[in-house]
Amino acid sequence: MRTIILLTVFLGGFCFSVLADSPLSSTDIHLGYKNEPIVEEALNIFYLSKNILEYLESPQNPIAIKIAVINAISNGTMRYTENFYEYLQKKNGYESMDDFIARSSGELIICMAYFEALGNYFVADNTVLLANHAKAKSPQSYTVNIICALIEAEKAFGSNSCEVYNLVNRVRENETLTDDMNEEAKAAIFEYIDLYECFYN
Repeated sequence: MRTIILLTVFLGGFCFSVLADSPLSSTDIHLGYKNEPIVEEALNIFYLSKNILEYLESPQNPIAIKIAVINAISNGTMRYTENFYEYLQKKNGYESMDDFIARSSGELIICMAYFEALGNYFVADNTVLLANHAKAKSPQSYTVNIICALIEAEKAFGSNSCEVYNLVNRVRENETLTDDMNEEAKAAIFEYIDLYECFYN
């Protein structure tokens, strides 16, 4: 992930900020799980190994660590999205993306959506829709909700700075969600997102 460059000037009660990078490229979620062997592997290779693919596909593994793996390995290429879908398609026989959505868990769908969003920072409407399908299937997961919000925030980035903060902060304030992400990973998200609070107030 690239470095955040921030210049903030307060003048007459207004906040003017110059923010380099974006909600997806500036949130180093993997830092919260850097001691996990699978995350360490992702940080040190530049492809989806069989071990990583199997880890991401298994429903037995925690969704937050899966997200950390994707965060660690993705770097602005759609290759990972294509490789992940090809692996799942071969294993499960999906006939189309619609079939994948219909038959998959919310956790698996959010992994696909996150790969897709990180592969193309100009987030398409169908990526946002894919993330929302995940949220509809896993409505109580903090991790699924926060990644969906980051994808939506990426879509709003550049046109609605207030909404960037509002979308992600709304998840933070939702105390009804199942807390399935550790505090260090959350801190990595909000270290960047909280820079947008000045636009919200």
